Amino acid sequence: MRKLLPIILVSFTAFVFLLRLFYLQVLDESFDEVSTNISVRKVYDYPQRGYIYDRNGELMVGNQPAYDVMAVPLEVKQFDTLELSSLLKITPERLKIQLEKAWRYSPRLASVITPQLTKKEYAFLQERMHKYQGFYIQKRSLRDYNVNHSANVLGYIAEVGQSEISKNSYYKSGDLKGKQGVEQQYEEILRGERGVKHFLRDIHNKNIKPFKEGKFDTLSQKGSDLSLTIDSKLQAYGEKLMQGKRGGIVAIEPESGEILSLVTAPSYDPDLLVGRKRSKNYTRLWYDSISRPLYNRPLQAIYAPGSPFKVLTGLVALQENVVDLDERFSCRGGYSYGRGVKMKCHHHPSPVQMVTGIAHSCNSYFAQVYRRTIEKYETPQEGMDNWNQHMSSFGLGDYLGYDLPVGRAGLLPDAEYYNKAYRFPTYKWYASATLSNAIGQGEVITTPIQLANVTATIANKGWYYTPHILKAIDGTSIKDEAYTTKKFTTIDEEHFEPIIEGMHDVFNYGTAKFLRVPGIEVCGKTGTAENYTKIDGKRVQLTDHSIFVAFAPKDNPKIAIAVFVENGYWGARYAGRISSLMIEKYLKGEIERKDLESWVMTNDLEDEYAKPLSGEPFKINQ
Repeated sequence: MRKLLPIILVSFTAFVFLLRLFYLQVLDESFDEVSTNISVRKVYDYPQRGYIYDRNGELMVGNQPAYDVMAVPLEVKQFDTLELSSLLKITPERLKIQLEKAWRYSPRLASVITPQLTKKEYAFLQERMHKYQGFYIQKRSLRDYNVNHSANVLGYIAEVGQSEISKNSYYKSGDLKGKQGVEQQYEEILRGERGVKHFLRDIHNKNIKPFKEGKFDTLSQKGSDLSLTIDSKLQAYGEKLMQGKRGGIVAIEPESGEILSLVTAPSYDPDLLVGRKRSKNYTRLWYDSISRPLYNRPLQAIYAPGSPFKVLTGLVALQENVVDLDERFSCRGGYSYGRGVKMKCHHHPSPVQMVTGIAHSCNSYFAQVYRRTIEKYETPQEGMDNWNQHMSSFGLGDYLGYDLPVGRAGLLPDAEYYNKAYRFPTYKWYASATLSNAIGQGEVITTPIQLANVTATIANKGWYYTPHILKAIDGTSIKDEAYTTKKFTTIDEEHFEPIIEGMHDVFNYGTAKFLRVPGIEVCGKTGTAENYTKIDGKRVQLTDHSIFVAFAPKDNPKIAIAVFVENGYWGARYAGRISSLMIEKYLKGEIERKDLESWVMTNDLEDEYAKPLSGEPFKINQ
């Protein structure tokens, strides 16, 4: 038996080796694939991105076919550089740079050499690609815009960079990804899932048949379609009204928090950032540091809120029970306080109480009730923090949580802010030091979407839904708690009635009486915000910004809106007219006041914007 043991061990070992060899050569196809990969091409099947519709089912963004010239560096053989670069309509130097870039990315993986050929270019090249071993054409889809507006809302798609590839294993060289707007925010929903196909190639570099009869192939899955809350017609109209002006429009449906319109001006045609022209056009837009068309003003620009802030001052004063609705304050051209300091006010009937104070936008009235609000408490610090808490409940000093990728929090000062500013306790400060906050000209800074949300909150008498732009995915309404949970302010509902009455009287006999919309009861508030910049290192006051907020109808409001027009003089001049027209357009579907519409569309502010600036156009009253 001992003599047989070595023979048995050797025989068993040989059997195991033979069995393993049989498995590797006959049963295990993964090595078969590796051994033949020199003649197998892996071609990705890129899915169509999801379509984008407006709230009424109007198609805003679809897809169109495009073709990329790809290369696998390790498979590229010697070729006529001049001929290929001529076919691709690029310089030989550019072709060389792209191939070197492909080598750095991966010698064995495909990289884009020339992206996004048209159908015509593809047809011409397809018959000639067999001459260039290692090169092939990859089909994909690009965006096809059915609208020439809403670029800031929709965003665009562009090739991923190396840093994005490093961070996310899903992406490969040459992949396209959503940038800005909805395309970026909902990239994972819109992009779908790509498939892959394997083809055997012949000696002429042509695909001859599927590898292993398509056993290893996977199908692509189209991205989900999105329905936005945007009203495409209202959006287009807003952009027309804002031509020749700079600023933003935000319109919200109060009962749902859905964003109806989000206009930035100046803007651009989204089709500019499609195809091979994208890079050149993007560079031009990026370096336009004067108009800044890529700057999303409704979400990113910060402004002093001006007189619309007075309605919040009034609400807090009523909640803190520091003023009676019938209590009257005289206004003799302003309010004097401190050592000879006077807050000026425009001419209007005097005395005024809460409702008439809003209608006439009286600085003196709101300065005094604000002062009472702060001085109600033992220390100005306690009063300021209490005031800050009330204002924060309206979403100010916060990003709000809307579903778009950019934004700014603005500024809502508290006691700590003023303690640092006045170096407390070395130096003391009092309510009078912060008095400009009462009329929206102090340290408070807001974005247009924040002020639109405040207006929607007033329309709802004390609550709001987080503003959002996504309405449905593949036809199914969203149920995200972030956008379906009511947020309540610290102000009791009963205090909103007189404030709304005052805003209604703004149109009846107040600062916007010439902007009444026939057949619609509108509540609003004009605003004029001081505008400062630096020229040659000196703080210089420029033409004021025009601001207007409104909601309509008065009962059961369907739209709340905020309009900012930079250097637009006073509130009713530009912003008020635009707000009034937007409300009429949305609620009636057509404009009856053609003379008003014509005035807005034929008047611009290009002369104002041509004045020299220092490069700090958005540093306002800080």
